[in-house]
Amino acid sequence: MKKLGLVLGSGGSRGIAHVGFLKALDEHEIKPYCIAGCSMGSVVGGLYAKGMTPDEMMGIVRTLKGKDIIDLNMAPLTSKALLKTAKMTKIIDGLFGNVTFEELKIPFMCNAFDINKGKTVWFSKGEVAPCVRASSSIPLVFNPVPMEDKLLVDGGANCRMPYKAAKKMGADVIVGVDVLGKLRKSYKNNNIITYAIRVIDAVDWSNTEASYKRDRYDLLLMPELGSMSQYVIKNLEKAYEKGYELGIRHIEEIKALLD
Repeated sequence: MKKLGLVLGSGGSRGIAHVGFLKALDEHEIKPYCIAGCSMGSVVGGLYAKGMTPDEMMGIVRTLKGKDIIDLNMAPLTSKALLKTAKMTKIIDGLFGNVTFEELKIPFMCNAFDINKGKTVWFSKGEVAPCVRASSSIPLVFNPVPMEDKLLVDGGANCRMPYKAAKKMGADVIVGVDVLGKLRKSYKNNNIITYAIRVIDAVDWSNTEASYKRDRYDLLLMPELGSMSQYVIKNLEKAYEKGYELGIRHIEEIKALLD
């Protein structure tokens, strides 16, 4: 049996599709050898590597409300972000505790982007929680995470699908799940925030599209999530269902790759 490496990409609320995809794999007793995750993919992938089941994850998701994460910053221009980070920090630290990468049940790596040096940073050692927080700190939305001489933001700023990490961990077969997919054309730039976010999304897709010409996935999948916004906490059940359907649809193909 070949070693399966999963690459779970960034995607905000659309990333709940990763939970459904893992549920489909679980039902068919397909266990990844390693997981590489970025942003929401790092949250879901890290929790799964820690031993949390997809059902347990969805139990948490179904109790989550916008007020549990959203904490508007009254001085966004001077603090670098629209939201304060205390609530997000509390949630992630509560989920991961003090667990280290070395203690995880499945090898796991995640990535963030260092805006000081302008390059991707890879995490595979030490406590998981601060690394996942850095990987998930969406530019403009959450404050950058300082770590040693680095100032870190969401890994999706430069690499939303961390293929290299799965390869480095020794995967024989690499399956990627890109919940953001191609840049969607329908968009309204109502104000400076939506305009800035649109620019970030466009650059993100440009980088990702280029990476797909370079990285050799054995299977690259994109759930059908339509116009669902990654920045709005709603339609989470739909994302989960679409991720599950995606997994079920490709189960036999994944099994064949692992034989």
